[in-house]
Amino acid sequence: MSDDEEYTGEGDPEFIKRQDQKRSDLDEQLKEYISEWRKQRSKEEDELKKLKEKQAKRKISRAEEEQKMAQRKKEEEERRVREAEEKKQREIEEKRMRLEEAEKKRQAMLQAMKDKDKKGPNFTIAKKDAGLGLSSAAMERNKTKEQLEEEKKISLSFRIKPLAIEGFGEAKLREKAQELWELIVKLETEKYDLEERQKRQDYDLKELKERQKQQLRHKALKKGLDPEALTGKYPPKIQVASKYERRVDTRSYDDKKKLFEGGYNTVYAETLEKTWQERQERFTQRTKSKLPKWFGERPGKKAGEPETPEGEEDAKADEDIVEDDEEVEEEVVEEEDEEAEEDEEEEEEEEEEEEEEEEEEEEEEEEEEEEEE
Repeated sequence: MSDDEEYTGEGDPEFIKRQDQKRSDLDEQLKEYISEWRKQRSKEEDELKKLKEKQAKRKISRAEEEQKMAQRKKEEEERRVREAEEKKQREIEEKRMRLEEAEKKRQAMLQAMKDKDKKGPNFTIAKKDAGLGLSSAAMERNKTKEQLEEEKKISLSFRIKPLAIEGFGEAKLREKAQELWELIVKLETEKYDLEERQKRQDYDLKELKERQKQQLRHKALKKGLDPEALTGKYPPKIQVASKYERRVDTRSYDDKKKLFEGGYNTVYAETLEKTWQERQERFTQRTKSKLPKWFGERPGKKAGEPETPEGEEDAKADEDIVEDDEEVEEEVVEEEDEEAEEDEEEEEEEEEEEEEEEEEEEEEEEEEEEEEE
């Protein structure tokens, strides 16, 4: 056997058999691997197919849910829009009814003004709204521009009637034109009457303001203030301390304020009383000196009267002094009574003036509210 035959194994049946056996083993092993791989692959394909089917079903169910949700949202939105529209229509209808009532009242008021005598006052007292605490004029001022435009449209819708002139002949058209002309004349007359009434109210308001200013001037003068102190926008400032005094002012704010409200008269009376008491004590404690003896004729002596004995002159002088003191005391008491009566009269006058001012202010407010209406 040559070397080549030993290396390659050619010609050796055992070697060839072994090689064939190896190949057949490998082929079988490969077939097993391939079959196993195919089984695994088919299983994976089945699982993938199931997952795809499940995903498709989920997509379909999700699409159905989204469609239902969209339908529900659409129905909800339509319901909300419908409710808002119904609410708006209700508000418009209520507003229209309210404006119709106001128009009827206005027409009735104009008719009553034409019928009654014109000598009465040019203003009426308007009742305030008890619910909100605002008057109708104040509520009208608080409305926005859109609300006013809407109310104007609604008001014009039932004030201006549509012209139904279809199929009218010449005679009927003439009658309609005459009717419209008479309506225009009537409205212009009402407009002129209202303008004149407004002018009169403006004049009355001006006069009332001037009267109020005069009363405030008199009140300021009575309190010792500047005449224009109470006629401004803000009340006058109160001087709470004197710039000439260096000691600390221990009085409270109310005490200082009362000095400008008529309390100074009381302080002045107390000061006078204190001064009077001091002077009276000083006078009673004075040293009494006897007058020198009069050797001549007694003053005031009438013809035929006897001479005054010694000692009676001193007694008479003492009696005259006591009588003078009593007269002075009576005069002081009378002056104090008069001052107290004057203070009471001034306080009553001030209270009456304040009541009149409050009534005039209420009337002015009511007139302003009417003008705004």
